[in-house]
Amino acid sequence: MTRPELEVSRWRSVWRQLPLLIALVALWLFLWDHIDALTIVTGVLLAVAVTRVLYLPPVLLSGRFNPWRGLLLGLRMMFDVVVASLQVAFFAVNPRWQPMNAIIAVQLLTRSDLVTTLTAEAISVVPGTVVVDIDRERGLLYLHALGTRTPADIDRVRHHVLGTEERIVLAIGTGAQAASIRAARRERRAGITPARRGSTPDRSQDGGPS
Repeated sequence: MTRPELEVSRWRSVWRQLPLLIALVALWLFLWDHIDALTIVTGVLLAVAVTRVLYLPPVLLSGRFNPWRGLLLGLRMMFDVVVASLQVAFFAVNPRWQPMNAIIAVQLLTRSDLVTTLTAEAISVVPGTVVVDIDRERGLLYLHALGTRTPADIDRVRHHVLGTEERIVLAIGTGAQAASIRAARRERRAGITPARRGSTPDRSQDGGPS
């Protein structure tokens, strides 16, 4: 790669990191009760230090946002939170309900750190499920889920996670990620499950491995 190409690539990386830098500066300003030049300068310096000096994996934003998909993502998350809250409340007051929970491994369809993080956060926000570990190298989410008494319940949780990832990618992911997600969705509708593609997620219940 020639020097001009390196310069273009470097500036492209900075441009994609700009929203993250702005968000970090805004977070720093929220911690103070006033805004002045010194606060802004220190916020910028800290944001650059966090993204450049500390050893962190690069978080490159796609530079793409679909407002319609973003709206659908927000509405679906609100719907899931309401429904899951009612289900957990019913479990809590139902004397006949006996807990049967599971640790489920879900193979994500993308390898983006940003998409993985947002998917984990979105899953953890919904009552009844919480992400307990992430295998970044293999793109695996390990989550604890309530009410997983049958294999069908486990499949339902896994499809919910993949559906959340799909909505996030279609809202903010790159064009290539969106195309990959759509292809995976067509495969699922055609009956090609992750297990048939060679993935064998692990499952264990609270009492030990199944």
